[in-house]
Amino acid sequence: MPIKEFAAHVRQKFNVTRIEPWSEHFLSLDAAYLDELKAAVAKAGCGFANIAADGRDSFYSRDPAIRQRAVEFGKRWADVAARIGSPSVRINLPADKQAKPDAALVADSLKTLAAYAASRSVVVHHENDNPVSEDPFFLASVLDRVGSPWERALPDFGNSLAALPPEEAYRGLDLMFARSYGICHVKDPISNDQGVRVPVDLARAFGIAKKHDYKGYYSMEWDTEGDPYDGTAKLIEATLGNLS
Repeated sequence: MPIKEFAAHVRQKFNVTRIEPWSEHFLSLDAAYLDELKAAVAKAGCGFANIAADGRDSFYSRDPAIRQRAVEFGKRWADVAARIGSPSVRINLPADKQAKPDAALVADSLKTLAAYAASRSVVVHHENDNPVSEDPFFLASVLDRVGSPWERALPDFGNSLAALPPEEAYRGLDLMFARSYGICHVKDPISNDQGVRVPVDLARAFGIAKKHDYKGYYSMEWDTEGDPYDGTAKLIEATLGNLS
């Protein structure tokens, strides 16, 4: 369905009043379309928790022009977030097949993005997703180098479990929550590269969030086979139970 209809649908199905749309679901970035989207979401009595935006250019490419394109992509989505009233945007950090992840290069680019996002009053988040370029330990080192309150971690409960041993994954999640601010992703289970379903210890994940006094949004992300409505309802129930 068009994302302008999604907020009303989510509210009717789950009584949830914030959505986190993905960049691929936007039909346009023109002002008229964004204003129409914002109005439709407001009419439903809803708002935005975050935007998840995925680009293709690496922030650690050896080519300065590619790094600049990555920064411009982030700036553009910060503008979108400001236009529709989203408090934040999640910008991915794509891998570069020609180079190994370089925290210094990524941080240098993100400092520029952070300054721009701050001027738009938009927080930029980065998620532990790609096991190469968005490893939680790598992200923590990058964010520490950036040192801006406008560049934060987006902890995903399950992603790191697909690539790391459980103890390492939860240690990485702890580092992510220590640098979090506005949003995290609740997920259970996760499938690894071999297609094996790995369960998420939700009580442990919520305990890590509590340890760091996390006060942001919990975004439901059903990311496996099965009925997505049933799966999302179970995630909501588990979240409310762990937060009570």
